[in-house]
Amino acid sequence: MSNYLEEYQRWCESPEFDEETKKELLSIKEDKEEIEDRFYKELEFGTAGLRGIIGAGTNRMNQYTVGKATQGLANYIIEQGTQNKGVAISYDSRKMSKEFSLQTALILCANGIKAYLFENLRPVPELSFAVRELGCTAGVMITASHNPPKYNGYKVYWDDGAQIVSPRDKDIIGKVRAVEKFSDIKQISEEEAIQKGLLTIIGTQMDDKYLAVLKNSVLNPNIMREQGKKIKVVYTPLHGTGNTVTERLLKELGMANVYVVPEQSEPDGNFPTVDYPNPEDKKAFELALNLAKKVDADIVLATDPDADRLGIYSKNPKTGEYMSYTGNMSALLIAEYRISQMKEKGLLPSNGMLITTIVSSDLAKAIAKQYGLECIEVLTGFKNIGSVMKKAEVNKDKTYVFGFEESYGCLIGDYARDKDAIAAVMSLCEAACYYQSQNKTLWDAMNDIYEKYGYYKEEQVSIVREGVQGAQEIKDMMTKLRNTDIEKIGDYRVLTFKDIEKDIVKNMQTGEITKTGLSQSNVLYYELEEDSWCCIRPSGTEPKIKLYMGVKGDSKEDSNRKIEKLKDAMLKIVE
Repeated sequence: MSNYLEEYQRWCESPEFDEETKKELLSIKEDKEEIEDRFYKELEFGTAGLRGIIGAGTNRMNQYTVGKATQGLANYIIEQGTQNKGVAISYDSRKMSKEFSLQTALILCANGIKAYLFENLRPVPELSFAVRELGCTAGVMITASHNPPKYNGYKVYWDDGAQIVSPRDKDIIGKVRAVEKFSDIKQISEEEAIQKGLLTIIGTQMDDKYLAVLKNSVLNPNIMREQGKKIKVVYTPLHGTGNTVTERLLKELGMANVYVVPEQSEPDGNFPTVDYPNPEDKKAFELALNLAKKVDADIVLATDPDADRLGIYSKNPKTGEYMSYTGNMSALLIAEYRISQMKEKGLLPSNGMLITTIVSSDLAKAIAKQYGLECIEVLTGFKNIGSVMKKAEVNKDKTYVFGFEESYGCLIGDYARDKDAIAAVMSLCEAACYYQSQNKTLWDAMNDIYEKYGYYKEEQVSIVREGVQGAQEIKDMMTKLRNTDIEKIGDYRVLTFKDIEKDIVKNMQTGEITKTGLSQSNVLYYELEEDSWCCIRPSGTEPKIKLYMGVKGDSKEDSNRKIEKLKDAMLKIVE
């Protein structure tokens, strides 16, 4: 934004803005840095929708930026002629989520578009399921996923239940940008929207349908009922949406000993017991692990606020210690269990596919090969997995078996098109029951996988660079790496270098250049010797540059040593 101070002044004075907004902005009139951060740009409606800090200003999540995004989406839907199909809307436990979801519904209704609004907060996967179940043209989820409490966000889904992808995302972004004035946002009251038959409230009947589909996905229901009497599970929704359905689901499947962390069971946008409501963060498990030790639990599970990500600890029976799993480990434990059982029961399709992302574990390729599945790699973001699923659904040439990404998310069936932590909780409990029937624990099962396929190990490091200056530093890092021929990273020679933004794959031995076959994205990928790899990309939702890497070792110690050395080498290259 060319002159942020002028824009700040306009927000303080224009009748377009309400008194509360003006009051908030006047309270920072002496803080030039804060004013700049709030107004130096517009909060971008990007390919993942909106995500930002809650507050007044163009670079913030508020009723005006949400209104603009919704009006742009409405204009796009009307252009498509699909307004009668309607839009499903859900929200998580964050501050302003309920208000933003109602506002979104009413703006759509004011534009003559049907809105199906959940009566209360619900998980992302249930929204994805509802879009498909109701035959909607689109869906909106008000969430900032696992971001800190000061954030909120706005995710847009299309009629297949997946988040919007190219070129549709670009078209919708264009419509959002074209809404120049906040006065262009149409309005209607809740009473009028209901009276006109444009607003429908979704109740628990959608929970019943969603949970019925999950229960039908269980491969060994009898074993689950039998062993579920013995296994103890600690679960925390981390103050989010997860427990709207999780405890009920597990109990109905026969898990008799489910302990929900009491301090974290209720939805609360302040996330009072955690700094960062992310199951990737070990600190988020503190209360759950305390409870696990008290009740002698076998498994400890945590879902993030919108319940698309799952973190897990399970007990090592030899030491009594609770062992943490990465997103790769938990997803591939589910994959190995489900796929091996499907094969055993004659349920594995001959044209089956396992979909993964370029920054996820190569163990996925080994599992796919073992069971005769096609392994398809896509860019990060579950919407890209959803895109492959849609193509297969249209062409009727491949059958979806499993999909995951390293960021703690997977999907066990084609009933939805986004990560489903509720289904992942269920699947891990089922796997625990199955292995228990063979006198094994989930930790034993994980070690069996490594013995069978090799000791794969992955690591992810984020370098945070906040504000205007940080954004430029991240840009400069990527430019420097893009323009440098790196022949060796640590002990490993670089075999191929992929610049996915430029659609280039360079063979570092021969110099031959081919195409990536992936859609354009700001990602650099290095294939290394000895089944190792690394990848660098800026985060699409946070002020970070992310480094991903993976190795394969002969033993746990060997892979740990290799990954530490590779991590050190990667940090030297970037810094």
